[in-house]
Order: sequence, then C-alpha cells, then structure tokens
Amino acid sequence: MQEIGLQTKDYYFDLPQEQIAQDPLEDRSSSRLLVLDKETGAREHHIFKDIKSYLKPGDCLVLNNTKVIPARLIGEKEGTGAKVEILLLKRKENDIWETLVKPGKKARPGAKIIFGGGLLSCEILSIEEEGNRLIQFSYDGIFEEILDQLGQMPLPPYITHQLQDKNRYQTVYAKYEGSAAAPTAGLHFTKELLKEIEEMGVRLAYVTLHVGLGTFRPVKVDNVKEHHMHSEFYQVDAQAAEKINQTKKEGGRIICVGTTSCRTIESAAEEDGTMKPCSGETDIFIYPGYKFKVLDCLITNFHLPESTLLMLVSALAGREHVLEAYKEAVDMGYRFFSFGDAMFIH
Repeated sequence: MQEIGLQTKDYYFDLPQEQIAQDPLEDRSSSRLLVLDKETGAREHHIFKDIKSYLKPGDCLVLNNTKVIPARLIGEKEGTGAKVEILLLKRKENDIWETLVKPGKKARPGAKIIFGGGLLSCEILSIEEEGNRLIQFSYDGIFEEILDQLGQMPLPPYITHQLQDKNRYQTVYAKYEGSAAAPTAGLHFTKELLKEIEEMGVRLAYVTLHVGLGTFRPVKVDNVKEHHMHSEFYQVDAQAAEKINQTKKEGGRIICVGTTSCRTIESAAEEDGTMKPCSGETDIFIYPGYKFKVLDCLITNFHLPESTLLMLVSALAGREHVLEAYKEAVDMGYRFFSFGDAMFIH
C-alpha cells in the first residue's frame, strides 16, 4: 500500500497552456493573491498589495536577495562557426564554470567557443555527471560587464516570449549575483510596498540562496523519496539570523517570501529552530511529513505539476488543501509560474 502524497502522480493537476504567464504585469504588486489557511483549507482572493492586511507588527519577512545573472550565452564553435548555446550554472575558481551546453555533441573537451565576435571565448575542459561541461573563459576586462553585454536572462523553458526589460526577472532587492533563475515570489514586491510593510513594524530579513536550474528539473521517479535534489549555495548573515531569532522569541511569525527563502532558513536552522550565521551548500528536499523548524507562513507563486516546489507547499498546507486551491485558481483564470500570480499560506 503506497502512502498518499509520496507518489509523484499525487501532485498532478491539469493546467491550460494559456494560463502560463508569458509576460510580467505592468505593475508588480497588482498580481492576484490567493490566501490559503493551512489548517482549514479556507481560501480568499485578493490583489497582491493587500498582503499588508495579513501582516502584523512583530512579524518577520524573509527575502532572498540573490541576483539572476544573464547566464545564457550564444556563441559559435571555433573552426566551424556552428551555433552553440551555453547556460552558466555554477562559478568555480579561475574563470571556470559548470555549464549546460547545447548541442552537447559539439562540446567535446578541447573545443573552443567564441562569443560577441571575440569579446569572450571559452574552452571546454571536461564532461561532468549528467552531461554538464566544465569550461574556462578568456577575456580582457571585467567578466561581469562582458556578461551583462553579451548574456541573456535564462528564462524558464515554459516562457517563450522575449523579455523586454531584463530587470523584470529580478526582485527590486536583488543584490548578490549568482542565480540561474529568479526567486519569483519576490517579483511581486515594489520598493514602496516593502517600505510600507517595514513602517508597519514588520522586520525584513535578507538571506541569499543562488537558485540553480534544478528548480525546473522534473521529478522523474514514481516515489517522491527517491528524487535526487540538486544542491545550491546559501548564506545567512548575522543580521538576518538575529532578526529571525528575535521575532521567534517575541512570538512573531516567520514569513518566507518564496520556496528558496524557506529552503535557506530550514537548512540553516538548528534542531530547536534557532539561527546562527552560516553558509554552505544545501540539497534539502521538503515534502509532506517534513516538520518545519522556523517557517510559519509562506508567500509563493503557483508551481508546476509534479514539481518539488509543489511538494514543499504541500508539506506546509497539506496536499489536498493545496490541490483544491490550485483547482480553484485554474477555474478562476489565475496566471501560473514565474510571471504569474501569488499565494499566501498562513
């Protein structure tokens, strides 16, 4: 007898293609907001900026201040001129990066690829597990500036439209470069809204988790427990740890903005839920049965069917409550995924 909620197919739902948001809204904070009570499953429908009416003085919002790098590079293979696309995944030392290269057959060790008419070039060093390539870049000047000039935003595979403004795939508080995908729950906040929330007496704690492309990796095993989670770099500084500890001590709620903030603090917390400044790699996989150590509430977008993110949300609010809320969201024409609408689980 299989336990309910531990089969990948338990997280399937039907989503019409046209409800996958292809473009960001003009005004970040005008997205819709589905509010879900994690105990009762009760639902309410609002606009995102109404989130203020659900926050109380003494609460703490935890936000991920990672910055997406324009990690998609289109170049040509030296000698043949064949088109090659490179996606930067993880920075190593000495201008070496772990990358995803398409088409792979053109990217054997020793091959050289030229970008921007020679502004940037790289050599394939080796092939890693899962077919990722280690490459080493050569350039004159500052790598970040060249990347900004030549690179494109690595939008998720389900977004087919060109992004008009690079900044719309960044949160307004993005600070530390290193992500291959945006922490999308944060895209709904404007600077004004954050200021108003802070003025209410809500603490803002900033943590960092560099989001990897594994976020979009489908769960390919039937049994959830067998899924191998990707690992990502995270950091919690002394200031954030103190704000979270203080909030807990005073009886306030810890409200994570996005699954990445949630995974950061749950990875960093001691067993008793206290936080210390720390950094490292995390491959935490949260699914039903998980006991949250720090998080009380979650602001998050609507996630892909059968994804690890939907499993995380179900660990917090219960799979049935979540799938009922998703069904209602589909019926009411909510916009899904990265540029879509939001949910507040409390």
